[in-house]
Amino acid sequence: AVQQRDLLVVSTLLMLLIIVPVMALTVLFAWRYRQSSTTATYTPDWDHSTKLELVIWAAPLLIIICLGALTWLGTHLLDPYRRIDRIEPGQPVTQNHKPLRVEVVALDWKWLFIYPDYGIASVNELAAPVNQPIDFRITSSRVMNSFYIPALAGQIYAMPAMETKLHAVINRPGTYTGFSANYSGAGFSGMRFAFHGVSDQAFADWVAQAKSAQSTLTRQTYLELERPSENEPVRRYASVDPDLYGAILNLCVEPGKMCMNEMMSIDAKGGLGLAGVRNTLPLQYDKLARRGAVFGNDPSYVASICTAEEAAAASRAARNDDEMSRPLRDLSPLRGVG
Repeated sequence: AVQQRDLLVVSTLLMLLIIVPVMALTVLFAWRYRQSSTTATYTPDWDHSTKLELVIWAAPLLIIICLGALTWLGTHLLDPYRRIDRIEPGQPVTQNHKPLRVEVVALDWKWLFIYPDYGIASVNELAAPVNQPIDFRITSSRVMNSFYIPALAGQIYAMPAMETKLHAVINRPGTYTGFSANYSGAGFSGMRFAFHGVSDQAFADWVAQAKSAQSTLTRQTYLELERPSENEPVRRYASVDPDLYGAILNLCVEPGKMCMNEMMSIDAKGGLGLAGVRNTLPLQYDKLARRGAVFGNDPSYVASICTAEEAAAASRAARNDDEMSRPLRDLSPLRGVG
């Protein structure tokens, strides 16, 4: 966060080196060469000055070169996907600094934080030890959001079926505010959470308190938590389904639903061919539709993959069942005819 602040400050000062003189000279020229002035030199035949051309073009060019260098360095050094190489100025990251892994899920309208190394989770509350690298993995349940803790690092987007990364470290203990910086609906303004930068002992106590909670975050619990709600209180979960985050990321929390990574693996191997079209056509990712539409039938999902022979047999069985269910017609009026 401090590095990003310094980058913005230096860039602004460099731009002011051009903006301030231009604005000042505009006012000066308007006053000095006004129509009523009797002291200004009048040179109607003047059309060129080498020195003036050098100043006009060289100064902006040098500033643009400096801004380009700062932008290039800042883009690479402050890349959120790049692991941090120092805890603070003069203190590089060593092997003793094991990063704290946190899996972040943006929900409507709340934040879910999963600690895979500790098997716990929390809603609208995040804690991390001071001077310990933090490795965030970020996704969203439904709509695009933005994960932002101004005191920690810059904002980064959270998107459904995609994972973004953020590497950061908090250097000063305290309680900071985190929120969504991207509008996501009616409860957007309440998507705030507390980020606690604490000592190692205080973090261990926080983890112990979470483990003493009575609730467990299973897939069914997550589906209930996922429902839209506003201004959710802080809650903690003593244990978490270890595969939950992967299921959220691949849009397959619901039982019997094919995960996106499985589908992509099938596609990478050549796909299902025509025999699998019947299975994949009903697949829907719209969560509102999965919960039941006002009109029409409930959507169906791919539960398993079948062979071409199995698909043909299922199709024949469906046709036979349809024919058997039709009422028999009375053919007596047609007997003897012809």
